[in-house]
Amino acid sequence: MRIKPALAHAVLAIGALMTGGCERALFAFANRGLPPPESTVTYAPDAGLALDVYRPDGANGSAPVVVFFYGGNWQRGTREQYRFVGRRLARNGVLAVVADYRTWPRAGFPAFVEDGAKAVAWARENARRYGGDPSRVFVAGHSAGAQIAALIATDARYLQPHGLSPRDLAGAIGLSGPYDFNITGQYVPIFGPPAQWPRAQAVNFVDGDEPPFLLVHGAADEVVEARDSRQLAELLRAAGVRVELLELPEAGHSAPLLGLYSPERAPNVLPAILSFVKR
Repeated sequence: MRIKPALAHAVLAIGALMTGGCERALFAFANRGLPPPESTVTYAPDAGLALDVYRPDGANGSAPVVVFFYGGNWQRGTREQYRFVGRRLARNGVLAVVADYRTWPRAGFPAFVEDGAKAVAWARENARRYGGDPSRVFVAGHSAGAQIAALIATDARYLQPHGLSPRDLAGAIGLSGPYDFNITGQYVPIFGPPAQWPRAQAVNFVDGDEPPFLLVHGAADEVVEARDSRQLAELLRAAGVRVELLELPEAGHSAPLLGLYSPERAPNVLPAILSFVKR
């Protein structure tokens, strides 16, 4: 598919604010009144990268762990903006970890995927300290973050330096993710020499060694076509990997996030995620 540059800067949809206003105001609205994370940890001191930990009440070492990567065109975003994601998951019994990663122009591909793998390794090593189960670590993301999550769960080279493999993950959750996209225009410098572009596509690494997948996509997404999730789901099934595909009728790119901010607006999203991680 082709990620449409004119639409790639679409921001979080929150009710009427979807039609205007700045991105900062949208996230401020989404996070209003929410308590901060229980912990903020620098997981990659050499790169100055941190993550926020949202601990569910009564966590006793058995809570599933979701490491979440935000979208932003591989060029922007901060973990603080996604407090609403971490808090929503924690309120539903999930130990949520929202991680920063290097974005362009500070770093390009594959550095941000390597950062993501490092955050996943940190979560697995430290989950029990926060009430999570290290054997139930899921990787998740929205848009560009879903691309990062999918590569961590399909391409073994990212977890290997940490003594892990995709099969060590309990699962992967992709929300509106690009898994087979054309690299043109503003994306060319981000993804480097053309010889390495195939490495950016999760569809090129499905070989049956993947954990279960949950893919959620708006059927009317004009930023990342739903075809990407359908294609990845077909390849996973053909390889014998358990995959669930949830398409949201007449929904756009931000609909899966809207389901985490305000579940009644996209009522299928949160139940699908919770069922997937608590199975």
